[in-house]
Amino acid sequence: TVVIMLAGRFRGKRVVFLKQLPSGLLLISGPFSVNGVPLRRVNQAYVIATELKVDVSGVSVDALTDADFTKAKKPKGKKSEGDFMAQGAAAGPVVTAERKALQASVDAAIEGSLGTTEKAYLK
Repeated sequence: TVVIMLAGRFRGKRVVFLKQLPSGLLLISGPFSVNGVPLRRVNQAYVIATELKVDVSGVSVDALTDADFTKAKKPKGKKSEGDFMAQGAAAGPVVTAERKALQASVDAAIEGSLGTTEKAYLK
């Protein structure tokens, strides 16, 4: 099913619903190669379903769980002034090669079932 995001960074984007995770959140994807929305967890309250159905039976997302989306915990401790100043220059989040490969495989499976009309609708 194609859903429309109502809030967040990708509000207004049409994305493909893949499955419901054990926590109750929805697993969605743009696909990234079509409209730039990566694999994400979204609360049900922040999407609206549309009539358009997309065949996602070829997409293998059974192995994905909520734990795949959590960040690693950093140990807390005292910081000196030098540590605080160096923190501002830190880079943003890094996407691992494993995550990129997963995104590419999901995108390929979804795009295989999309026609030109559906791709235009998702952009």
